Amino acid sequence: MKHFINISDLSMSELKSIIDNAKKRKLARGKKPNSQPDSDQPIQGKTMIMLFGKPSTRTRISFDLAVKQLGGSSIILNQNEIHYGKGDETIKDTAKVLSQYADILMIRTDSHKDIHEFKKHLEIPIINGLTDLSHPCQIMSDILTFEELKGDIKGKTVAWLGDGNNVANSFIEAASKFEFELKIACPKKYQPNKKVVQIAKKNKCKLLITEDPSKAVKNADCVMTDKWISMSDKDDKNKKKKALKKYQVNKRIMKLAKSDAIFMHCLPASREEEVTSEVMDGKQSAVWLQAFNRIHAQKSIIEWCMK
Repeated sequence: MKHFINISDLSMSELKSIIDNAKKRKLARGKKPNSQPDSDQPIQGKTMIMLFGKPSTRTRISFDLAVKQLGGSSIILNQNEIHYGKGDETIKDTAKVLSQYADILMIRTDSHKDIHEFKKHLEIPIINGLTDLSHPCQIMSDILTFEELKGDIKGKTVAWLGDGNNVANSFIEAASKFEFELKIACPKKYQPNKKVVQIAKKNKCKLLITEDPSKAVKNADCVMTDKWISMSDKDDKNKKKKALKKYQVNKRIMKLAKSDAIFMHCLPASREEEVTSEVMDGKQSAVWLQAFNRIHAQKSIIEWCMK
């Protein structure tokens, strides 16, 4: 039984095999309608429970389609519909029950600690659909998108501007595994998780953390950002926006990257805050392909977990 919780938990070969399988499956589908299953249906008769403790658009829809394309079925639960999170049933008991009803669990929650508590008691694989610490499924889609447009990510340079959030944490782990250079520009107060950074440096990751957005973006192959204000953000929103203002991805910033650089954003976006509409809708933007590739990356993750 294999779990998908953090990028750092998997070996380089395992991660690359997931990306390669996603590429093969996407190519094999051709122009089939999204609702039509793959010809081999590797998880036919299997059920995934998706448990959401936070709102979701792309994660919810892409996982539902991913399961259906693999031949399985899904049950979608919101945290306010069940006992988990209300304090009247332990995670242990919830995990034991869910293990009897399904073959795999995907959970999206504010608490990374809860994911590990579920893992301890589950008898089925668990996939991290986003926590306060990491968002590994998003990163697999991002790498799939990058390689579809730009070739092997190894040796390339990715720039991240703005909040050093859960997505940034997972990108740091990915830089170590996939051997690309990652340059992060953010204010000191909003830097990525210190432990994640320490481990990356110990693993000799090519990682630069700076307060200068121009330094991060210079000659980058890809420029990325995310919302400045997360759903669970407890900071003063106006104060945080003011601190991050100079990290906006705009036409001037994109000109500092390579001329053929791409722009990516995991969405949802707050236009004219972390990114301008000019960049978001421009020729260098890969955001819509990036969102679509969530289906293919997650199909491959599900298949890897259930083999």
